[in-house]
Amino acid sequence: MATSTSSSFLLKTFPQNFLQRSHFHCYNHTNSNLFPAPTSKCRFGLNMSKIQSSRLVVAASSSAAAAGVVVVGQGQDGKYLARESRWGVRRMVKVREEMRKVAHVQAEAFHTPVALFDDLFFEFFKAEVISALSYRLLNSPPDRYACLVAEAAADEHSSSWEPQKEIVGVVDVTVQRDDDVLSHIQGEGEYLYVSGIAVLTKFRRQKVATALLKACDMLSVLWGFSYLALRAHEDDFGARKLYANTGYEVVSRDPVWITLIGRRRRVLMVKRSPFSETSHEQVENL
Repeated sequence: MATSTSSSFLLKTFPQNFLQRSHFHCYNHTNSNLFPAPTSKCRFGLNMSKIQSSRLVVAASSSAAAAGVVVVGQGQDGKYLARESRWGVRRMVKVREEMRKVAHVQAEAFHTPVALFDDLFFEFFKAEVISALSYRLLNSPPDRYACLVAEAAADEHSSSWEPQKEIVGVVDVTVQRDDDVLSHIQGEGEYLYVSGIAVLTKFRRQKVATALLKACDMLSVLWGFSYLALRAHEDDFGARKLYANTGYEVVSRDPVWITLIGRRRRVLMVKRSPFSETSHEQVENL
């Protein structure tokens, strides 16, 4: 286990909104009418108790939920939520080996190298990432949080499909209701928050991030949300250009004084989901 000093260092090097457990609004769906209990039969449809808020629910089978796989709505070929170039994006399978791969991608993207014992600190950092990921998976219903992974797309004509060996990119999608964001999307009670976008260094600038963002759009349609939101550093022009090219617009910025305490200023970017222009009939046919 890392010492308290090491733990403090690791937390400082990782995006705060990624590790703060209170940042994720988790609900116990077994004690709420909002989230139907998993059934033995897979289906995709409207939850009548949520029609007034225009939310679509994916009710996966208990076996599929345990594996972390969305049976309905993976994508038109039944395997991926989205494809871009040679990449396919699917929901992460909740097995230890895959979680370790996800943690490696995110740790490589967000770890700040240190002069001494960098390899050791990297492993500590990766352990923190796995811990945070495990917490979210255990405490979030399957239609409130998803970890999406990008990989070299499997042959869509293959009769037997299995997840590929190497995960090249990762993104988290969480249902949130922060007032700061909702003030920019009047009339909405919740939205999808996109965070933790990470791509392995050797696969950057190869459309992986674009594929991940497209999958987030598809998830917003399947879950029935009209808006997606994310934050980017104000001086990260490459990331901001990527988000702008996929439809996100800057709606606010962190206050200037935040730079006085050593933090980089961020912008809040919001996008209208394809769901807002998709009829219920079209969604049911996905």
